[in-house]
Amino acid sequence: MKKLVSISAIIVVLLTGITLQKGYRNVRIDSDRFSVSLPAKSSTIFGIETEGYVVVEDRVKRNQFLADILRQYNVPAHLIRQVSVLPRQIFDVRKIVPDKKFTLICHKDSLRIPAAMVYEPNPIDYVIFRFGDSLSVEVCQREVTVSEREISGIIQTSLFQTIAEMGISYELTNKVVDILAWQVDFQRLNRGDEIRIIYEELLAEGKHIGIRNIKGIFFNYGGKPVYAIPFDQGNGVEYFDEEGNSLRKALLKYPIEFTRISSRYTMRRFHPVLKVNRPHLGTDFAAPEGTPVRSAGDGVVEEAGYTSNNGNYVKIRHNSTYTTQYLHLSKIAPGIHRGTVVRQGQWIGNVGSTGLATGPHLCYRFWKNGKQVDALQVDLPSSEPVKAEFREAFHHTKEKIIKRLKAIPSASQTYLASAG
Repeated sequence: MKKLVSISAIIVVLLTGITLQKGYRNVRIDSDRFSVSLPAKSSTIFGIETEGYVVVEDRVKRNQFLADILRQYNVPAHLIRQVSVLPRQIFDVRKIVPDKKFTLICHKDSLRIPAAMVYEPNPIDYVIFRFGDSLSVEVCQREVTVSEREISGIIQTSLFQTIAEMGISYELTNKVVDILAWQVDFQRLNRGDEIRIIYEELLAEGKHIGIRNIKGIFFNYGGKPVYAIPFDQGNGVEYFDEEGNSLRKALLKYPIEFTRISSRYTMRRFHPVLKVNRPHLGTDFAAPEGTPVRSAGDGVVEEAGYTSNNGNYVKIRHNSTYTTQYLHLSKIAPGIHRGTVVRQGQWIGNVGSTGLATGPHLCYRFWKNGKQVDALQVDLPSSEPVKAEFREAFHHTKEKIIKRLKAIPSASQTYLASAG
């Protein structure tokens, strides 16, 4: 892929004598002309010949900079300087992220100086730094393909515990849960419930990198058929039931990606810190520290701060009826303060154990008309159903999707996870 490089960026590159190689085309910048050449095809890693070299794979450590890595592997100082002044349109050295993979192709000598380094910021993009008399850089992308898949499964055990064993990605699970959250209680499924899904999977070099679209869901929930039909009536794709009613509510049911509920709303609970019985007017979601917390809906931040009981917390008013609160955060997201306008699903903080908490979890609290209620039991209004002028088109779409879902073989021997 070609990116536009500004005149100022080109001047910087000319001054530093750097050779830029972009995408799969190598653009060598000289003082008086441009020349373009295609690299020779190779079956070696990232198109780099590795015979006679030592390959080192590692990951970026916390608080580690690109220059730190290069110095550690004895890259000459003048090449490190050239890396540091790369135009941001080519590569922003400040955006090296902890735990991202890098690969070094090193000479087989006592110093093991790299001939090249490959940094992978995500499953699609990768950047190749070649070290010679001067620096050259290639900004590349893996080819992404789309594969349509159909899966089915019978609920047998626990969704939280066995989803990994089924080979189903957490991303797909979370998307399904968000779509059906108000129709299906995923914390209390029934043994023998069945689910069927049609979806599009994104692949790079044959490996899963994400989910693009969910094209239909069937859930036999306690003997009741529940469908999710995608349909666009002018404002983007939404999901509807068989009757054309929207499955989307004003608020998300789960403020974090689907996980185990460790404590429910109750008027009498033994407090693990205070060691007394007292009401627990919230829902506790057990999750690892640092798990992103999202706003349940559009709204305005009423409070964001710290108290000895709540720890770090955020409180959001969504409208004149509904308010939500998120407690024990390890941190509050930057820019989240009183008066901030937030959108549904926006990151507002991270799971922690601040305040009166024995371990990392999110305590989620919910107000309706000023009174605290059970967030999982509240009856929320649905979004707009299919409009009259789109009813015929929706009917045709629905019939095709339901026919395909019914044709998926039943997974009587396949175990999908259920929530216990």
